[in-house]
Amino acid sequence: RKMIESDIQHLSQGFINQDWPGREEVLARYFLEQESGEREVLVAEIDGAVAGYITILPSAKQGPFAGRAPELSDFNVFEPFQNQGIGNLLIEEAEKRVKLISDKVTLGVGLHSGYGPAQRLYIKRGYIPDGSGVWYQNQPLKMNALCHNSDDLVLYMSKELL
Repeated sequence: RKMIESDIQHLSQGFINQDWPGREEVLARYFLEQESGEREVLVAEIDGAVAGYITILPSAKQGPFAGRAPELSDFNVFEPFQNQGIGNLLIEEAEKRVKLISDKVTLGVGLHSGYGPAQRLYIKRGYIPDGSGVWYQNQPLKMNALCHNSDDLVLYMSKELL
């Protein structure tokens, strides 16, 4: 379902429950962006508990697809709800919504092991790297350049929606 204002606190608590920082400020911005049509936020709920979310940008804001195609962004399934197919269902619904406006969907995925489950899910769902190599701090990383294996190290991928 689409995000409602009360999800801000519940989603932030989901991060806190897994020993991550809360994200109320970011989630409040997402809600406002959803209200203005800049972003759509889909929330998975199981038995009244928020299990995760994904956001859809009608036009990518950074990376090789910036301004050229919709992007799935900030995808999270909380640890107690992982390995139950929730992530797959969130992406499937997001792809259905993107298909209404585009025949292509894009995303960026981090390269450290924390993104391993997402990397595998994207490949299984038919996403392929765009060929621009890895990006670091929103720039293509040149050969032999140094970087830190952080959330800023990203591989961009796309999928044709048939």
